[in-house]
Amino acid sequence: MTTLAILGVGKVGGEVAFLAALQGVADEMVLYDIAEPLLKAQVLDLHHAMPELPISTDPARIREADICVFTAGTPRNPAIRTRADLLTRNMPCAKDCSNHLSRFDGVLITVGNPMDLINHYLWKLTGLPRERCIGFGGQLDSARLLLDLKSKGIPGDAWVLGEHGEHQVPLFSRLARTVEIPVREQVLEHLRDSSMEVIRGKGATIFGPAAHIVRLIRAVARDENVLLPCSCIVEGEYGLQGCSIGLPARIGKEGFRCIGQWDLDPWEDERLQEAGRFLADLILRAHV
Repeated sequence: MTTLAILGVGKVGGEVAFLAALQGVADEMVLYDIAEPLLKAQVLDLHHAMPELPISTDPARIREADICVFTAGTPRNPAIRTRADLLTRNMPCAKDCSNHLSRFDGVLITVGNPMDLINHYLWKLTGLPRERCIGFGGQLDSARLLLDLKSKGIPGDAWVLGEHGEHQVPLFSRLARTVEIPVREQVLEHLRDSSMEVIRGKGATIFGPAAHIVRLIRAVARDENVLLPCSCIVEGEYGLQGCSIGLPARIGKEGFRCIGQWDLDPWEDERLQEAGRFLADLILRAHV
């Protein structure tokens, strides 16, 4: 019996709720949004699709959930260049939502941007163990990388670590063949703009994030013990401190069980350290 709570049921949150119900990942749901007409409409729409699914809109029940997905806040639009630019807008939202997480002892999945910083902020506000605070983003970035690699005829598994933003770190050392630096830089530049291609065309990224978020929910709900790229609160892993950052993490019912310690090549390690410094510095300056 898995209870899934979703804080923020807009485009992505609503799609996550629908896909989770459709795939049988959640046995019951708790949905919350400050926009009551939207919340009521999403619940009714879900009931029309899944009449037997129990859905509560009582925010007091969020603390009872096994998994809570934070998707609230202002989304990116073509005028917002980077996810980090959303920090001052979405920090108050995260703080307000953290009140509903008092005594919550499940797994928190942070989606709202800037995800890495908000994940670190919610970890501090809630007092949850770091293992139970997982930031979503690396799965989606990795899927976008895989698409680009396939278009270039480059085989192998795609992994993106680092910040879910401008300081992404695509891993080329785990591919089946050597990728030269100029090609790496070209891939990285395209990766940084891949979400904006969707946003400019339809206003928001929806299908991609929702599908991968539900994949992460399933890994927790079914205790899959699977390795996924997620943002984790670091305590010295890869020489990083004072931030939440995308790393390979083994995911199960407790959140992340461990962080994979991979050998990175110099190009990758340099960019991962840059990402860590950027995030830690932004956290300090923003007092999150």
